[in-house]
Amino acid sequence: MPNSRPRHRRGAGGGGGATGRDELVSRSLQSAEHCLGAQDFGTAYAHYLLVLSLAPELKDDVKETFQYTLFRWAEELDALSRIQDLLGCYEQALELFPDDEVICNSMGEHLFRMGFRDEAAGYFHKAVKLNPDFSDAKENFYRVANWLVERWHFIMLNDIKRNKIYNAAIQKVVRSGYKSVLDIGTGTGILSMFAKKAGAHSVYACELSKTMYELACDVVAANEMEAGIKLLHMKSLDIEIPKHIPERVSLVVTETVDAGLFGEGIVESLIHAWDCLLLQPKTKGEDGSCEKCGKVIPASAVIFGMAVECAEIRRHHRVGIKDIAGIHLPANVNFQSPAYSSLDSEEAVEPYTTEKMSRVPGGYLALTECFEIMTVDFNNLQELKSLATKKPDKIDIPVTKEGILDAIVVWFVLQLDDEHSLSTSPGEETCWEQAVYAVQDLADYRIKPGDHVMMEVSCQDCYLRIQGIHVLGSEHEMDVVKSFTKNKDSLSLGNEAELCSALANLQTSKPDSVEQMCVLESTEIALLNNIPYHEGFKMAMRKVLSSLTPEKLLQAMDMDTQCQSDEINSGSGQKENSVLSAPDPYYVLDVSEGFSILPIIAGTLGQVKPYSSVEKDQHRITLGLISEANHFPKEMLQFWLRHVEDESAMLQRPKSDKLWSIIILDVIEPSGLIQQEIMEKAAISRCLLQSGGKIFPQYVVMLGLLVESQILVEESAVQGTERTLGVNIAPFINQFQVPIRVFLDLSSLPCIPLSKPVELLRLDLMTPYLNTSSREVKVHICKSGQVTAIPFWYHVYLDEEIRLDTSSEASHWKQAAVVLDNPIQVEMGEELVLSVQHHKSNVSITVKQ
Repeated sequence: MPNSRPRHRRGAGGGGGATGRDELVSRSLQSAEHCLGAQDFGTAYAHYLLVLSLAPELKDDVKETFQYTLFRWAEELDALSRIQDLLGCYEQALELFPDDEVICNSMGEHLFRMGFRDEAAGYFHKAVKLNPDFSDAKENFYRVANWLVERWHFIMLNDIKRNKIYNAAIQKVVRSGYKSVLDIGTGTGILSMFAKKAGAHSVYACELSKTMYELACDVVAANEMEAGIKLLHMKSLDIEIPKHIPERVSLVVTETVDAGLFGEGIVESLIHAWDCLLLQPKTKGEDGSCEKCGKVIPASAVIFGMAVECAEIRRHHRVGIKDIAGIHLPANVNFQSPAYSSLDSEEAVEPYTTEKMSRVPGGYLALTECFEIMTVDFNNLQELKSLATKKPDKIDIPVTKEGILDAIVVWFVLQLDDEHSLSTSPGEETCWEQAVYAVQDLADYRIKPGDHVMMEVSCQDCYLRIQGIHVLGSEHEMDVVKSFTKNKDSLSLGNEAELCSALANLQTSKPDSVEQMCVLESTEIALLNNIPYHEGFKMAMRKVLSSLTPEKLLQAMDMDTQCQSDEINSGSGQKENSVLSAPDPYYVLDVSEGFSILPIIAGTLGQVKPYSSVEKDQHRITLGLISEANHFPKEMLQFWLRHVEDESAMLQRPKSDKLWSIIILDVIEPSGLIQQEIMEKAAISRCLLQSGGKIFPQYVVMLGLLVESQILVEESAVQGTERTLGVNIAPFINQFQVPIRVFLDLSSLPCIPLSKPVELLRLDLMTPYLNTSSREVKVHICKSGQVTAIPFWYHVYLDEEIRLDTSSEASHWKQAAVVLDNPIQVEMGEELVLSVQHHKSNVSITVKQ
């Protein structure tokens, strides 16, 4: 606790009132310190509020202690879920210390945890403005910036082809007479400004995100168009006439389309627009002014698809192995990715993932020709309304190449008008990714020419859904339909024999044979498919447990029999037996993020009591089924979060008189960054290890190299005004750029290496005195060019001999890169010096000039 009792100076002739005030201030300060000593933070906080309201001149003297009291009291209020009281305390504190970056940052952290990301970003941003060197606030702001302003905004604004085509289409229609415009989902306001420049009389723009709305206000003002563009912070569905706009408009412009076309709600918003906000469309052959007719840009779209083989998609959506480091995965456990499982759930989860197919590691093989999935006319209200209700269309596509059916890849052509169009095809250089519908649940994924891929296409809940994928073999009488979706009506009730057989199976089947569906994130599926990861952990854990065995035996034996103990340790086979026959179990704790089978692997290595930290019930049931299938008693596997009061207490003793033999920590996030607070967790873990016990991994080495990559530059910041056709947007949106790009695949990233890999940083979890908070690294330039970024990855050492590489082909981890604000020209043979800083699990890399 900071010690900051102020020396109170009495005035020479203050009078009775001043003396009484001074006495009250003095007593309140003493009471506050007494309460702090008793850890009564709420009362201490109240005393400090009284002191500062009576004696504002003491602010500097008590500031540090006041902060400490506020933060501890806020922690208690948070634990008690007294959210309103917590926010009230921070508001009081900020009235007293409006320019205190530490309080601003702390307020932001609480808001972020509560899910108020916009508001949190505002406080983080303010903290950074107050103190640009405040690293905690900077890291917090960078983290929230990714939520608030998604990275595709930068890519899209840098797509000059897209900007030119949208601008040309808007100019053409506005000049033809459509002079009143509503821009739905305006983002930065660029389409509204195109319309205003084209001569629109009145322009309205709506944006739901508070951050993007405020950004658009700044951009429109900077481009001197605030008088001509009315910005609305709301959903278009909530716009009313004349409350928000005076009358119906003649033109709606929007780009609320995602990789699957409908995922941002364009159908719903356009149905509402035609019903409530737009003039009626011009009928065929109708003459007259366009001012009295309504129109939408884009006018229509055609959706296309293609069946592909792609190993990278496969390993992220299907568990392709039956045995992992000696652990057998039972047939009654069915792993699925969230996009697939959402087909049977009530939650509105996107039924697809997205990939930039031109950059997918390992590439892909087209197994069919490109085929048309659906067309949609955005200027036809009846067609839009029928999309969500009409029956699914059945599509039959002939297979043209032999291969493994991994996914249906989808893209579209956006027809802005009869002259201008944009394609999001994998072969186009575009800001859009493609939608990927991973194929799961087939008995056989191999297809060949002569086969047909069948599917059903619909637009349920305004998402493009591709369901019921199955393969029709070339030998029709030998067909076996392999369904993609769980068809609950697939049992033919008209077939009595089939029904009897099904009932018999239900009666005779064991509980264990009931299929357990386990939904995993794509990174968790990729982790299960990562064989070197599991084999490495198995080897490392076996070595630790073997090394601990003689120590346990020595403790259990009398000193007179120590010679017998030495004999036992002399043979490796006997050592293995001693692990099995140890009287007390070894305690292994796995606090990996997400689903992990490492506790079961540990449980097969001898007399081990493994503890898993998985939280989801279906994950626990799945681990229980895997344990039973491997003849490992299900009750031996403990779920640790059931034994601790909250997640923060996860690292504690397994029993009051026991310590952990092995603690497994997740050091690297799937995104390619170091996990938050990992060094703090390692420090606690070291205190909880038995003598000879180990933390996994024991240390991590960060590696990096210098590259020239224009794509990384364009994906990180808007490049001047040329890309945005003279509209000044870059300075405003670039406030939300972050220095580190995550979720990269270095194997397919378009870049030119300018140096060889070098060691940037070492994080030692077992021997912390080896760690440094900053170091300088000399990098030898082996190719002339412009350094635009420093990609980095890790070698994760389980021990001195067993190493995992986060950049390997099998890795479930992605990589990350620091992107420089300004490229640096280098010549072959030169040396560049990098300054690497490590602070609270956050790493910054800068180039020393």
